[in-house]
Amino acid sequence: MTTLVKSIQNKAVELVSTVSEWRKHLHQYPELSFQEIETARFVCLQLDALSIPYEKNICGTGIVALIKNKSFKPGDTCIALRSELDALPITEENSHSFVSKNSGLMHACGHDVHTSILLGCAKILNDLKEELPQAVKLIFQLGEEKLPGGASLMIQAGVLENPKVSKIIALHVYPELEAGKVGFREGLYMASCDEIHLEIIGKGGHGAIPNNCVDPIAIGAQIVTNLQQIVSRKCDPKIPCVLSFGHFEALGATNVIPQKAILKGTFRTMNEAWRFEALKLIENQIHAICEMNGAKAELNIIKGYPFLENNPTLTQNLRNSAQEILGNKNVTELPLRLTSEDFSYFAQEVPASFFRLGVRNEAKGIVHGVHHPQFDVDEMCFETGMKVMCNAVFNA
Repeated sequence: MTTLVKSIQNKAVELVSTVSEWRKHLHQYPELSFQEIETARFVCLQLDALSIPYEKNICGTGIVALIKNKSFKPGDTCIALRSELDALPITEENSHSFVSKNSGLMHACGHDVHTSILLGCAKILNDLKEELPQAVKLIFQLGEEKLPGGASLMIQAGVLENPKVSKIIALHVYPELEAGKVGFREGLYMASCDEIHLEIIGKGGHGAIPNNCVDPIAIGAQIVTNLQQIVSRKCDPKIPCVLSFGHFEALGATNVIPQKAILKGTFRTMNEAWRFEALKLIENQIHAICEMNGAKAELNIIKGYPFLENNPTLTQNLRNSAQEILGNKNVTELPLRLTSEDFSYFAQEVPASFFRLGVRNEAKGIVHGVHHPQFDVDEMCFETGMKVMCNAVFNA
């Protein structure tokens, strides 16, 4: 083990309690996407304490800091590390001492963990800045949980320039994996996500006289069922793809056929050509079914994040670096996921790698998935995250 790796390890261990306090503070004061005012202010206070220069108020609450050494010259590139600032509209059901104090809001996706770890990395890398192979840009991103995604906005604002980012890395908590471990996957990893919002306008009336009505419930059921054939019969079986409707609202009664029905769903895949084709098929079929049944369709398809593809070379370098600092047994292979992440916007611009940080501890009851009101993490993950991220900077 090199002197540099030992130094990173020792500094990560020393910082765990500090990172824990940062995370507890952030966890108590969650803020929704694009409203992360106090969260951003807290991050800036920590960067000030570390004497790391930064630019704030990017696209509202985004922050970009830069760590560079004396050898840095104009025109040099940098490597970027990214975390997110926003929380979710979930009421927390944990009983620990630092539960959310903002009613109805919770860091249920671990962004408080990501931000605290990135601040820890900032401290370590700033201490070692004269040994850095290149400058390090720290991106504290707003609005990951809400379209159009803070990543897309910050890219438009120029966060990948001045200095130019040559590669970018991010981590994400992963309750399926034990704390102390990390996971990687080269190539395709996560799906694109598009939202389907549909209002079917029919003709309401008495449930005993359906022939005088245009039943939006029956039409909606037909749409949900028929659209599944787009996935099962039109999609190449080798392309990961899913179409799900999670909202079907029709406010009638046992003997009342309602005037309208509202459906909301998500379409996800990992192929841009098929994505475009499928969305057109979905649109055409919805209008055809409604027209055939005498109803009107008010359809809004909102295009979301693209699929996420991890750069193979960068990801392999990160995997090797993680094995060096954690040991082979603590580095695992990740399966494909049809969840989505706006980090994918960064991956479309520069070589990128998005890896997973184990946070699970069954003995402590830390087993709940992200977006669950009892989500939590084993604090062992703080040390692991800092070690892997910092070592990656020197080996990417």
